[in-house]
Amino acid sequence: MPEIDPKHLTFADYLLSPTITQRYDIIDGEMVMSAAPTWEHQDIIGNLYVALRGYFHSNPQGRVVFSPCDILIQRDPLRTRQPDLFIFLHGRDDVGDLENLRVQSVIQAAPDITIEVISKHETRSMRTEKLEDYRRIGVKEWWIVSPQAQTIEVLRLSLEGVRTVGIYGVGMRVHSEILAGVELPVDDVFA
Repeated sequence: MPEIDPKHLTFADYLLSPTITQRYDIIDGEMVMSAAPTWEHQDIIGNLYVALRGYFHSNPQGRVVFSPCDILIQRDPLRTRQPDLFIFLHGRDDVGDLENLRVQSVIQAAPDITIEVISKHETRSMRTEKLEDYRRIGVKEWWIVSPQAQTIEVLRLSLEGVRTVGIYGVGMRVHSEILAGVELPVDDVFA
């Protein structure tokens, strides 16, 4: 197998690379390693995953998946993202049966919702880049979880722009325009 240059990955190189075992994004062909998540970060992701998985067991509208799992943003120059959690809803013509996504090494369709827990190493410009990537590929909602503020901000994304659905803090319940009927207690996320 030819040697792959991790600073200038193409989509073809990417497909030949071994199974993903690290947390990284690929930005314009270069692997950008994420800092190791903290215990708190992982706790929050776990709490969100358990709550959302429970929601989908009661309301079988879709599936929630946790990282690392690559979402293709663009092929050339290669750009991928690994949101902490993402959701695909059933009934999408562009995806078909969600079970088909389970066997793909890279997901080449936009999730309906992406969820990111803000890390101490992440800058505002890094978040803005992610937002633009998600918006451009057609993600409908982005949840930004702030451990420091203990808030979850829900943003509605479209090609026209970004709109805040709500910012939910301790004592409140997260509401989504995409997930009908979800009422996720913020306290449970940061417990």
